[in-house]
Amino acid sequence: MKPLAERMRPATLDEIVGQRRLLGPGTPLRRAIEAGNVYSMVLWGPPGCGKTTLALLLAKYANARFRAISAVLSGLADVRDALAEAEVNFGQGIRSVLFVDEVHRFNKAQQDAFLPHIEKGVILFVGATTENPSFELNSALLSRCRVHVMDAVSPDAIVEALQRALADAERGLGERKLTVDDGALELIARAADGDVRRGLTLLEIAADVARDGHIDDATLAQVLADRTRRFDKGGEQFYDQISALHKSVRSSDADAALYWCTRMLDGGCDPKYLARRLTRMAIEDVGLADPRALQFALEAWDTFDRLGSPEGELALAEVAIYLAIAAKSNAAYAAFGEVRAAIGETGTLDVPLHLRNAPTKLMKGLGYGKGYQYDPDVEGGIAFDQQCLPDQLVGREFYRPIERGLEAKIREKVLAIRAARAAALKPKGEGG
Repeated sequence: MKPLAERMRPATLDEIVGQRRLLGPGTPLRRAIEAGNVYSMVLWGPPGCGKTTLALLLAKYANARFRAISAVLSGLADVRDALAEAEVNFGQGIRSVLFVDEVHRFNKAQQDAFLPHIEKGVILFVGATTENPSFELNSALLSRCRVHVMDAVSPDAIVEALQRALADAERGLGERKLTVDDGALELIARAADGDVRRGLTLLEIAADVARDGHIDDATLAQVLADRTRRFDKGGEQFYDQISALHKSVRSSDADAALYWCTRMLDGGCDPKYLARRLTRMAIEDVGLADPRALQFALEAWDTFDRLGSPEGELALAEVAIYLAIAAKSNAAYAAFGEVRAAIGETGTLDVPLHLRNAPTKLMKGLGYGKGYQYDPDVEGGIAFDQQCLPDQLVGREFYRPIERGLEAKIREKVLAIRAARAAALKPKGEGG
């Protein structure tokens, strides 16, 4: 017997749950499908949201032959075979829907193989991907397809699918007359994490292990143990979540920073990757407003190396909280970027003669090091009249400290030094 998730695959558009925005009554895509005006498209969404089901229904409503290939399991030979079959159908006046699952896993040459057949109308191409098509699919293929975004299915919508499976005696579990504790379907739906197929699979397992046809808390505790959340270590969700962590820290939201840090750890992210990114945040976003943040991040990284998981993960969580509440400054980060740009613009500027190293008599004779003032010997410890930038950049200010945290005090000193230096280096005869 087929798995419950396959048996309960929606047979009509009305049976698809959780995609009302895209497929609700009166929406453009639904009107096109019901009219049989199917076109080539890319369906982008998380696992279990209904991409394969929608492709099957497209073929059904368009009265077309359906052929599915997987980019994970298929090579160029399989693509050519599917296209040859579609050519035969086309010659007989039969439309073909070619569904390519995980299309982002095909390389450029494999993706290009579909182009002439889409243009000639030999196939109605339907690609499914969990990754951002803008990054993973070549522009030529995207230009010939509409991209439709499918949403992760909400727990309420998954509960609807579970209830339908429990009631359906022909395709579902209706003949077994199962009873379910209050709230059990909600627990399964939340554990499904946006994936209808996963929810139906969990329900089927629960039904198989239930005592006397009753799915109770004990049954669910067994079925839902050690469940995992959706997390693709190399895909869009990974980068979305690290972006959320970084921006939560930058926005001084300690609760959100802790949530996203823990969410990534829970999903299987390498803690050392998190340690590296948190250290970057300490440098880039907190900066000199709280220099302790960098030290704290490095110490937490070292702590994790010593303790490992799960004990060392708490140190990373503490850093995420600290970085969020710390004063923020990107002044040093911005200054570093501005200096690099200036170097690119001005090229190899000469070091002022008095700053140059003079280890030989020849170099001393050429004036290297002449007039250099050793600051510790100068009254006040700073030789304000000593030029340190190349001639072409004298007076250029790169670092602009802000008035937050420790950097506010740094700012006071920087401004005082700059003012004193500007006065000391002012050409004679200028000003009062």
